[in-house]
Amino acid sequence: MAAFRLGRILRFNSFFAGRQPLRALSGPSAREASSSSSSTEEVIERELSYGAHNYKPVPVAIARGEGVHVWDVEGRRYLDFLSAYSALNQGHCHPKIVQAMMDQAHTLTLTSRAFYTDTLGGYQEFMTKLFGYDKLLPMNSGVEAAETAVKLARRWGYDVKGIPHNQAKVVFVEGNFWGRSIAAVSSSVDPENYGGYGPYVPGFVIVPYDDVEALERVLTDPTVAGLMLEPIQGEAGVVLPQDGYLKKVSDLCKANNVLFIADEIQTGLGRTGKLLACDHEGVRPDVVVLGKALSGGMFPISAVLADNDVMLTVRPGQHGSTYGGSPLACKVAMASMKVILEEKLTENAAALGSILERELRDLPASIVSATRGRGLLHALVIKRLSNDANAWTVCLRLRDSGLLAKPTHDDIIRFAPPLIITETQLMEAVSIIKKVISSFD
Repeated sequence: MAAFRLGRILRFNSFFAGRQPLRALSGPSAREASSSSSSTEEVIERELSYGAHNYKPVPVAIARGEGVHVWDVEGRRYLDFLSAYSALNQGHCHPKIVQAMMDQAHTLTLTSRAFYTDTLGGYQEFMTKLFGYDKLLPMNSGVEAAETAVKLARRWGYDVKGIPHNQAKVVFVEGNFWGRSIAAVSSSVDPENYGGYGPYVPGFVIVPYDDVEALERVLTDPTVAGLMLEPIQGEAGVVLPQDGYLKKVSDLCKANNVLFIADEIQTGLGRTGKLLACDHEGVRPDVVVLGKALSGGMFPISAVLADNDVMLTVRPGQHGSTYGGSPLACKVAMASMKVILEEKLTENAAALGSILERELRDLPASIVSATRGRGLLHALVIKRLSNDANAWTVCLRLRDSGLLAKPTHDDIIRFAPPLIITETQLMEAVSIIKKVISSFD
């Protein structure tokens, strides 16, 4: 046991090897920024001791967040350039969303869907009119909403399209990521997500991403009920398809009587400079899956939007969630959406995204082999060099300079700051990124 504990401490110390002092705390004092009496080392050691080891976080212990900034337990301030994988489009602890949550928490938090409440219908009306769909089905986490969409596609396939019983297929594209449930990993080709969890869900077909011809061959199968894809692949490393791909996908689905399901959990709600990423090509999916920023970062809230011919195939008792559509969730989600609309966060993402794209293109090609993105969702592809530069070590130096980001797929760093970020704050972040990247050159 002692040897095991020592090993953990040595691994932890290696994270901090060569760590440089961070910039001085600005804004609240260190004492105000954190009420924690624990050190970063103690926080990490406690998680390693008592928690499952299913994540490898960047070694920083965050105690407080406000706007685009977070503070660690020692009071050091950082720019948050991950935004909880785009769940914090409105920034940390947005006062309007916090107030909505507090007001409703004092009134009614949960009844389950066993009863009507005075909040759910108003939320559903607000969302369906905003996005132009007949119905909204509320869920909690993103993976629950995505799995709901898969269930809807299958049910629609049987009840409307006339697919023979138990033969419905749902198509996915390579590089997809919509969670880690058994169904989600059954559609994955990533060994880290897929391997070791079989047997897998049948009826899933996987085709190459951004390959219209391959998709066309599959969709002619009369037992295909739906196709689900991300307009921009987030976890795969901010991978964009060719211009026109989404329009062709939509047209193929219509031609073959297949439901087009857009997983907008990460790309939706202003992140790419449009309310939905599909809006860049003027595409209206049959089903839209929302999550993450729908909650403003308060707690898991997700939703599925569709028209009556799809949504009403599911009847009472056939699908649901105890917490989905709770009064608390409805009020928080509406407040979160109103912040996006009233504060013009979508427009801000478009404007500042253009600046970020331009600045990232200037990074040295000797370290960064590619940059890509749209709006305020971008990625750097880091070359593997003899001096041990990789995405993880770059993220550690970014942390040491006051900016937090996280690698994905070993060589890619995703940048997704809160959409409330100002141009001054963005340029401060750009300065940090350029300085850190140049330090490896």
